[in-house]
Amino acid sequence: MEILRVENLTKIYGKGNTKVVALDNVSFSVEKGEFVAIVGASGSGKSTLLHLIGGVDKPTSGHVFIDGKDIFKFSDDELAIFRRRQVGLIYQFYNLIPILNIEENITLPLDLDNRKVDKKYLDDLIKLLGLEHRRRHLPNELSGGEQQRTSIGRALITNPAIVLADEPTGNLDSKASDEIVDLLKKSNREYKQTIIMITHNLDIAKCADRIIQIEDGKIVKEI
Repeated sequence: MEILRVENLTKIYGKGNTKVVALDNVSFSVEKGEFVAIVGASGSGKSTLLHLIGGVDKPTSGHVFIDGKDIFKFSDDELAIFRRRQVGLIYQFYNLIPILNIEENITLPLDLDNRKVDKKYLDDLIKLLGLEHRRRHLPNELSGGEQQRTSIGRALITNPAIVLADEPTGNLDSKASDEIVDLLKKSNREYKQTIIMITHNLDIAKCADRIIQIEDGKIVKEI
């Protein structure tokens, strides 16, 4: 079952001599429960693509369908609600709220949406994250890897249609990076979570079911 379809997606910045084509007529689809890695060098367009899929930015032309819905036909308010409920975001920098403990950071998207927390799912998720002994700690009491695991929990707590991971290991050492990749694979396997991860590291990308390679704003290869 198709969960994501990208059609002829183009993003252009500037005009005339300052014109930059960041994304050039990109099309692909992702099945529900698939783990896809998007790889490319700095400036290849992979981050632009991820931001467009997540509705954080708007394209010059083209469409993004998530769970059958054309997200750019939503109003700004509708898109904000859809993104909060259906798109989980994991960044290189953890963006945790320093005055909230780990459990509160994870459940924040539900609190912002006035939704009840499923305690069993929360407990299962915290166990999956390996944070049972840390749930009452503040972010500054955690290692970088533990903070990133918390941000993964925050992305998963809403049971989103897709999770978008933007260089999730880019700020971590090799041991913590391996742990985060293993955790993403486990959430994909155990929760059937659809994950789209961008990375410049081909070794990390090999954990995915499929690799899409981008150069100069275009898809040049799929593995």
